[in-house]
Amino acid sequence: MPELTLRPFAWPDVPAITAIYRHYVETSVATFDLVAPGETLMADKLGHLADLGHPLVVGERGGRVVGYAYASAYRPRPAYRFACEDSVYCAPDAQGQGIGTALLGRVIELGRTFGFRQMLAVITGESAASIRLHERLGFRRVGTYERIGYKFDRWLDTVHMQREL
Repeated sequence: MPELTLRPFAWPDVPAITAIYRHYVETSVATFDLVAPGETLMADKLGHLADLGHPLVVGERGGRVVGYAYASAYRPRPAYRFACEDSVYCAPDAQGQGIGTALLGRVIELGRTFGFRQMLAVITGESAASIRLHERLGFRRVGTYERIGYKFDRWLDTVHMQREL
């Protein structure tokens, strides 16, 4: 198996990132989006993060994008400027290979360098693997919002986790 390479986001990554995210929108509760965004919307979102200099990392194996992760501003109000929220997604056939751990680890490093002081994760309560990933990398549970989202005809909780950078 080719070695995993972590690198900054590049514009040619947009189609692969869009496809990875589409999978989670359409088949899982990992995201509360109900309609998968197209490449233009994803490019706008990723471009905004890149313009701000926020951590935005792509995992590549054998020339193929197998995952991505980023840290974005937690909220727009100035008092929150030192807090960020992470997002990590792996291609469906790349799960369980340590890619998410590598991506999130790199985003944590870059977030600290950027000047963030707290990293937050909002994870669907059913996403046990994501909760374990965050726990392994030093996040602790700080609360749960119960039945806050509705997707696939059921109410879903979110687990809130936090890590000091």
